[in-house]
Amino acid sequence: MDIGLLVLRLLVGLLVAGHGVQKVSFRLGGKGLAGGAAEFRGDGFRGGALTALAAGGAQIGAGLTLAAGALTPPAAAGVVGVMTVALTVKLPHGLWVQNDGYEYPLVLIVLPAVLTLTGPGRWSVDAALGLTPWPVWWSLVAVAGGVGSGLAVRVVLHRPTPTGPGGGLRTHPSDIRSET
Repeated sequence: MDIGLLVLRLLVGLLVAGHGVQKVSFRLGGKGLAGGAAEFRGDGFRGGALTALAAGGAQIGAGLTLAAGALTPPAAAGVVGVMTVALTVKLPHGLWVQNDGYEYPLVLIVLPAVLTLTGPGRWSVDAALGLTPWPVWWSLVAVAGGVGSGLAVRVVLHRPTPTGPGGGLRTHPSDIRSET
């Protein structure tokens, strides 16, 4: 079981950290900080470079901490938070990833949540420091905190798109059509 938890932590944590690196640099196929800012603006968020830096930094920090099995519940909360924001962006497209849906962010929410329930395993910083096991309620607080923080970020930083000729508020950039 410990090997399985180690593989799971490394896979999820390093993927999330790598995604954060892409948001703020040209490494791992990223488009630099300007590209990360453009991605957030395209998804309807305020803040540009600052938003990209905060999201990228959160993904890198939480991902690496989760991979190490260090302070697993707070690390999982960080991953759950940033992936909750991603899920809200993908939500209008449905579940499946081939339609740009929220399937992948959902998986990256559930896996760290499960790690808070199972613990990070024997080969982790938490185990080495004697921080495990923690009570189940701590896991629930971490997951709820992650989801809550992600939803709060969405509410605070998301800007509605302007209304169109029909008068209705458009909620997604793809809803805006050229009016020539």
